[in-house]
Amino acid sequence: MSLLHTVIAFLVALALLVVVHELGHYLVARWCGVKVLRFSVGMGKIIYSRRVGPDQTEWALSALPFGGYVKMLDAREQDLSDIPPEDLKREFTRQSVWKRIAIVAAGPLANFLLAIAVFAGLYNYGIPEPATRLRAVPEKTSAHDAGLRGGELVTSVNGDDVKIWSDLRWKVMQLALEGRPANLGFQRGGVSSSASVRLDSLTPADLEGDFLAKLGIDLARPKAVLGTIVPDGPAMHAGLKEGDVIQAVDGRPMPDGLAFVEIIRASAGKTLRIDIERGGAPLSLDVTPESFERNERTVGRIKAEVPLTPEMVIAREELLPAIGKALGKTWETSVLTLKMLGKMLIGEVSWKNITGPITIADYAGQTARIGAVSYLTFIAFISISLGVMNLLPIPVLDGGLLLYYSLELLTGRAIPERIGELAQRAGVGILMTLMAVAVFNDIIRLMS
Repeated sequence: MSLLHTVIAFLVALALLVVVHELGHYLVARWCGVKVLRFSVGMGKIIYSRRVGPDQTEWALSALPFGGYVKMLDAREQDLSDIPPEDLKREFTRQSVWKRIAIVAAGPLANFLLAIAVFAGLYNYGIPEPATRLRAVPEKTSAHDAGLRGGELVTSVNGDDVKIWSDLRWKVMQLALEGRPANLGFQRGGVSSSASVRLDSLTPADLEGDFLAKLGIDLARPKAVLGTIVPDGPAMHAGLKEGDVIQAVDGRPMPDGLAFVEIIRASAGKTLRIDIERGGAPLSLDVTPESFERNERTVGRIKAEVPLTPEMVIAREELLPAIGKALGKTWETSVLTLKMLGKMLIGEVSWKNITGPITIADYAGQTARIGAVSYLTFIAFISISLGVMNLLPIPVLDGGLLLYYSLELLTGRAIPERIGELAQRAGVGILMTLMAVAVFNDIIRLMS
């Protein structure tokens, strides 16, 4: 059932992105007067089609669900000897270079517009996310050196307001790529202050993981208070009860629930002395976490619930500010994607970051299971990535065609057909190589 859920979530997301992209090409082609012969969702053999409209455009569903296309009346692809004169005027290559640029650019633009619409809708609806309150800051970290200790509520990053944890992470990542320090505005004990956190300790490889933790910045968690106690588990046998507040384990203070969970997981089969507070009175008990296998690792558990849900806020904007924020988010994501691609080309960022359909499908399934907000956010980010990738100046992509037409504007003549054919072959080779790398990375992720 989990696999079926993942496949359905992936296909729904893929179909939406393909339809939006190709619809961009279709609508602008019609607006420019070009005759559209077919609109296909999917590639390969057509399994269903229907002709609609005055041009009898064929709307088709094809066998391979990866991709889609808009087929226009085009002298490069079909014989026009039997075409009526009034339709010849609507042939693609007979259009001005500006119209051809508009038609080709409309696909990626539609992807960006979809992302903006999704983000704007989410911001306007209100996104429940963890607040920007910091966990206890470890010593000998950049955050600790900057004066942060934990409990601070971060309110801004380099002058830009932040309300939710994902915005904080996003802003710091951008600054890290630019090699600039992060000036965090925060509130602590009702007093506003700021701290400049140096980011030069981060490497590009760090950005592939939990880079905030390396800086000493982590999400605050609630106190270690026990919830439901599972019958016949180590916690019940030790005498622990719901509502017990964990103060220390083997003399080590427990700042929050996550610290308690971490020490329990690392102590399979080891007896621990736990200092608790129950009804305002101190008490000490011994508990021995039982061992169990998790992801091929032996970890400990005491079969007691420890709530770890952080402080949550609803980040909601009015419609116009939401649209403005969505525009900014889409622009920032596009720029960050290009920066990461550039760093891959010069070797500063690993090519392991290139993901293929298997990983994307996995993310689709995971976000769909979490909820609609996560799934829609995933779709928005993938839509941006699709738009950016299609604008790369690689032959066979929209960006390659835009490069041809830009050269035509500069030189006053079209690219020679022979050069175009060679470039197309090179483009196919580049795309096949990238796809092979992506699938290889997907397989390695599955195996690990």
